[in-house]
Amino acid sequence: MNALILAALALAAPPRTFRVDYFHTGSATEERFALDRLVLEPLPFPGNPDRPVDDLDLGKYLFEVRERGTNRLLYSRGFSSIYGEWETTAEAREATRTFSESLRFPAPAGPVQVIVKKRDRHNAFREVWSLLVDPKDPTVDPSLPPAPAPVVEIHVKRPPERALDLLLLGDGYTAAGCRTFEAQARRLTAALLAVEPFRSRADAIAVRAICPPAAEPGVSRPSTGLHRASPLGATYDAFGSERYVLTFENRRLREVASRAPYDALAILVDGETYGGGGIFGQYATVAAGSLWAPYVFVHELGHHLAGLADEYFTSDTAYLPAERVEPWEPNVTALLDPAALKWKALATPGVPLPTPWDEEGYERRGKAFGERRKAIRARNAPEAEMDALFLQQKQEETARLGAEPHAGQVGAFEGANYAAKGFYRPQVDCVMFSRDDVPFCAVCRSALDRLIDLYAGPRAGGR
Repeated sequence: MNALILAALALAAPPRTFRVDYFHTGSATEERFALDRLVLEPLPFPGNPDRPVDDLDLGKYLFEVRERGTNRLLYSRGFSSIYGEWETTAEAREATRTFSESLRFPAPAGPVQVIVKKRDRHNAFREVWSLLVDPKDPTVDPSLPPAPAPVVEIHVKRPPERALDLLLLGDGYTAAGCRTFEAQARRLTAALLAVEPFRSRADAIAVRAICPPAAEPGVSRPSTGLHRASPLGATYDAFGSERYVLTFENRRLREVASRAPYDALAILVDGETYGGGGIFGQYATVAAGSLWAPYVFVHELGHHLAGLADEYFTSDTAYLPAERVEPWEPNVTALLDPAALKWKALATPGVPLPTPWDEEGYERRGKAFGERRKAIRARNAPEAEMDALFLQQKQEETARLGAEPHAGQVGAFEGANYAAKGFYRPQVDCVMFSRDDVPFCAVCRSALDRLIDLYAGPRAGGR
């Protein structure tokens, strides 16, 4: 009898997390993939067992795990990648680079085909790589990586398989500084849970934290000559953008993160200089010591969790102008057919499409502030001077946007996706558009709600 019970428990136990680490190589005109290693992570897979197949249609890429022999779809997820961003930069037209990336899914019982697909110019997914994975392959690495630091529970109400599990990782904090990291992690979690839809879904969000101690404080900022061998390798100046913070050390990141359950990752860096980043399905970053950290944290998680696009258009970016086709991101549109507006169900009745607003005046002021930011950086002025400029800009924009005739309405406002013309956002203001004290717009909230449903299940009683 005991043997039968043990067998039943073994069958009911969730599978461990399987990880495929691979290299993503290419340029603006070619793209290649190569296997790095196969890893069996130490913890059970944290995902919702009721939603193994992703039906959100988000991401530049999609990966599928299919059972060999039957071709049955076992698991899928949309995602974007550092490579996918880099290939749209000017550098990619002249150089070839390699990036490390990972795919994570429930450990299969037998051989599977892992298929990576990429969107074509019509947004259809086309296969770009396929890999046979046998969980019994002797090269699969099941070893336990070193424990970098204890896992701290910041906000946990449900088990991993019934929650959207967010793991916060510290980078650039010394052993003594990890106390500051934990305080910042709690502050930023509170900021996130104060914003809809996270506020009303707080029981469905689980937040944990790990702080691997650094030998010296801070992370790299190459534009100022600062380089640090931080545990996760986070750095400012990614793709030549001084505020863009990324890590290119994917192996290190995944080994540290494997010690806690997670569906999403955010890296908190020890720094006061405004900065952050977010890539759908990969991770978000934030300079946790910045005055603007709560805003940046929420904004970048919008990118990372739900694939939300940037809605602003007056700031410099490393990306080349986008072709005017309908974006896959849920909160921007090329408005090629106003009658088929992608967020038509949420649009305010009677609102004109496109929706008029003072775009010219806003763009003129935004560019003027941008020039002042450049001058501050050129002088390497104290961060307090930049903060003061941001505060002035925030006050002006809050008043300007709040006075718009269609403020608070859902329509199609031109200026989004880094372009002043040809792309449109749902509302005149949103967390994804400005640093104003405004919530996510209705379309962004809806996208985030669907994402939470995917990992935690729908809210009790429905919407």
